[in-house]
Amino acid sequence: MAVTVQVDTAHPVVTLINVFTVSPDRQDELITLLARATDETMRRQPGFICANFHASLDGERVINYAQWETSEHYRAMLASPEARVHMDQATKIATNVQPRLFEVRSAHYRA
Repeated sequence: MAVTVQVDTAHPVVTLINVFTVSPDRQDELITLLARATDETMRRQPGFICANFHASLDGERVINYAQWETSEHYRAMLASPEARVHMDQATKIATNVQPRLFEVRSAHYRA
């Protein structure tokens, strides 16, 4: 059974959109690392809701779209030594990492 996440402005969460720039020959390696880190560590962190990883078709970007209950939960994860290990590994694969927190202001769905 597939689990889906519905973006909803009525339930405030913070959304992490992290853009990784990566060499095309390392894109799969980065996604594997991020998925493993999520399964092993991130999803067990307080306030974690979901994470999705997107691979650009040109092989040069990986987008991490993740949601946390609050920005405080996200910042606590950043301070976690076990989470830090995975993030440090990701920065060794990517040539540039640009994490930003967002709030949902508008959501639209197919009629």
